[in-house]
Amino acid sequence: MDPVVIPILVAAIVVVFLVASTVRIVPQARRYNIERFGRYRRTLQPGLNFVVPVADRVNTKLDVREQVYSSQPKPVITEDNLVVNIDTVLYYQITDPRAAAYEVADYLQAIDQLTVTTLRNVIGSMDLEETLTSREEINARLRTVLDDATGKWGIRVNRVEIKAIDPPHTIKEAMEKQMRAERDKRAAILHAEGERQAKILTAEGTKQKDILEAQGAQQAMILRADGEAKAVERVFQAVHRNNADPKILAYKYLETLPHLAKSDNNTFWVIPGELTEAVRAVTHAFGDQSTMGLPASAQPEKATTTDVDDASDEGGAPELEPGSPLSLDAAAAADEVAKQAAAVVSDAKAEAEAARTPQVPGRGQRSGN
Repeated sequence: MDPVVIPILVAAIVVVFLVASTVRIVPQARRYNIERFGRYRRTLQPGLNFVVPVADRVNTKLDVREQVYSSQPKPVITEDNLVVNIDTVLYYQITDPRAAAYEVADYLQAIDQLTVTTLRNVIGSMDLEETLTSREEINARLRTVLDDATGKWGIRVNRVEIKAIDPPHTIKEAMEKQMRAERDKRAAILHAEGERQAKILTAEGTKQKDILEAQGAQQAMILRADGEAKAVERVFQAVHRNNADPKILAYKYLETLPHLAKSDNNTFWVIPGELTEAVRAVTHAFGDQSTMGLPASAQPEKATTTDVDDASDEGGAPELEPGSPLSLDAAAAADEVAKQAAAVVSDAKAEAEAARTPQVPGRGQRSGN
């Protein structure tokens, strides 16, 4: 080989090496820290960058995207002296590559230890129940402490979440029993409340039913009473309008007497004092009717208006002569009506006495077993 070619090749290789050492291409979302002779020089940004060969070198390559760090479960003691295992999830982002590389040796380990100590301080002031129900408060306090401590490290903590809180096995069993008892209690309360509401609704329905039935009965009684009142008023008006004879009313009175003794509960029967007056009125009625059908010569002469007026002036009605056909027929009719009335009264008394006196078997008869 030509001796001149060898130096040219060596020079070309050196140039290529120097050019390769001078150019640095940084990917997106990456940061490179450059040191010159062991001292921090600058941080390369994404894209094409040039450095001094041999003098400058890349010390650290950092990812500035938001990253997730999940820690292992750590034992923490609560205020009521119970040990619980808590593991957290941390979301952080590098904001200053120089500080992240030179202010702390291992920022992940530093963040992990800081998280554990902060958890012990926060949960040490809470009991187990408060710890299980105060995750938001614990997360907020953790984020505040970590953000203040990691700010000088060039790291921003965006979010801290408690992934799990594991109490001891015995505590879990006690909590399950408590939860089961609480659910049974709620079920019993709901069942009792449902029965209470059902009874209240049933009582309200019964009350409304009784009220409606009472109102219906009231309206029916009112309508029935109104109907009876109108019927009585119409009968009364008809009687007065037609000017009914008192003798007809007396006869209807006698017809009503037998119905007074028909009830099974009557033990005695009081004969009204107006019975004699009714019999007398009917007797006169039959006396007036007794002359019907007789020949004109046999009928008594009618009293003239002058005679009636004279009798009215004297204060009495004209009397019949004894032995006249009119007086004989009237007397016979009065006797017949009196006999019928006496028979009705006797039958009524007998029925009342039979209803009141119990049946006693005769001497020669024996009552059945």
